[in-house]
Amino acid sequence: MFNLLTSPRTARTVRGLIGTVADAVRSVVAPASLVEQDAPADVEAPDPAGLYEADELPDTDVIEAAAREFERAADQARRADRSKRAAKKVLDRLPSGIYGTWRVFRTPSSRQTPDLAEITRIFKANNLGPVPMKPCAPSLKVVAVDEPALTVA
Repeated sequence: MFNLLTSPRTARTVRGLIGTVADAVRSVVAPASLVEQDAPADVEAPDPAGLYEADELPDTDVIEAAAREFERAADQARRADRSKRAAKKVLDRLPSGIYGTWRVFRTPSSRQTPDLAEITRIFKANNLGPVPMKPCAPSLKVVAVDEPALTVA
C-alpha cells in the first residue's frame, strides 16, 4: 500500500535511508562486516576445444595486433554502451510519437527467454529437485603485460 502512494524517487530515497541506517547498526554490532574483503584473484577457466595446435600458432606480432585491436574495440563498446544507456534513460520514458526528426515507438520482441520463476514453481510442485543449470561460456580477457614472455604457456 505504501508503494502505491509514493513516487519511484521517494521509494529509492527511503531505501537509501534504510540502507544507511542498516550500515550504522552493523558498524556498531559487527564492524568487520562492513570492511571489504580482498578481491579474489582472477580465476581462469580451462581452454575450450578447437584451439591452435603448436605448429599452427600465428606470429607474435599478429597475436599482439589482435590483442590490441580486441582491447580497443572492447573499450569502444563499453563507451558506446554507457552512451546508449544514458540516451535510453531519456527515450524509455517518452510516449510513442514524433519528436522533431525522430520517431519514437516500440515493437514487440521476437526473442524469448525461459520463465525461471515458473520453471522453479513446476519443479517444486512436482518434487523434481533444483532446476538444472549450466555455466555460461567463459569470457575472453586480454591484459597487457610489462615484460613479454619468451615462451607460450
